[in-house]
Amino acid sequence: MTPRASSSSGMDDLWQDHKIQHSPLHLLTMGTTATDEFMKTAIEEARTGLKEGGIPIGAVLVIDDTIVGRGHNRRVQNGSAVLHAEMDCLENAGRLRAQDYRRAVLYSTLSPCDMCSGAVLLYNIPKVVIGENQTFQGPEEYLRSRGVELVIMDDEECVRMMREFIATHPELWDEDIGEE
Repeated sequence: MTPRASSSSGMDDLWQDHKIQHSPLHLLTMGTTATDEFMKTAIEEARTGLKEGGIPIGAVLVIDDTIVGRGHNRRVQNGSAVLHAEMDCLENAGRLRAQDYRRAVLYSTLSPCDMCSGAVLLYNIPKVVIGENQTFQGPEEYLRSRGVELVIMDDEECVRMMREFIATHPELWDEDIGEE
């Protein structure tokens, strides 16, 4: 997969916009698709985390159109420093062969943080579908520069869950993202 080059040239930006709008991925974000169904499963995981008293972020790992792992942020519930949704999802997927990760798609209701993005790079996961990046934006440009394909869905439910959580539990949110 070729990394996306960032450029200050307006022509390059127009070309990139054209490629995104006319790519099959762009079409997948409209209407009912497998992408929508996998994101719905990630949203279910986020809701489960919220019901457990945790942070509403969910993730699903898909290989060949099959969910092989799912998880949600369990930092609060387990008193964990590292159980973000993506990490929980990868843990629940169990040991996989390197070639399996290279065919995987990670779905996350929120833009992955530095730690979770590091796991994406470590396991060479080529594509991440992100429910929303309005309430938090991880190192998306860095992932792109390393060849990871990102699809931002701007899902209203993902945005709403996070905004409500951040408004009612700002201290937990700040702790989760390493803020004071």
